[in-house]
Amino acid sequence: MAVVMLFQFLHAEMVAELGARDTDPGPGAAPGHAGLQGGAGCPKVLCKDLWVAVFQKQMDGLCTNHQGTYVLQDNSVPLLIPTALGLQYLEDAPKFLAFTCGLLRGTLRTLGFQSLVTSSVATLPACKFQVVVRKSGPQRPAS
Repeated sequence: MAVVMLFQFLHAEMVAELGARDTDPGPGAAPGHAGLQGGAGCPKVLCKDLWVAVFQKQMDGLCTNHQGTYVLQDNSVPLLIPTALGLQYLEDAPKFLAFTCGLLRGTLRTLGFQSLVTSSVATLPACKFQVVVRKSGPQRPAS
């Protein structure tokens, strides 16, 4: 439990630090770049293994259109639980999910897939991650 609390504290500090910087990262920069390196070190399946390794729980759902688009649902994202106390935090939710989007992208990159990962939040602390995997199939990860 202490490890989870330390990770959540580190994440909150990272959000605060990155939020204090220029909110326009410029052309070519993608949200979640900070988590990209972290995701590259975890070559496991997203919904089950990765989520358990990071958050000690599995995601609640996974849907696909069988054409490279996946929707991953978590009804209680641990990093959003502290913000779930009021609707005023709904607007700030993307800042708290940028790291997680990068973590998912980095993991897929390690597995050899180029992807685009976005998040959406309708009610806190639930979140849907949309993962679009490039149709050309797996690519060899850059060394």
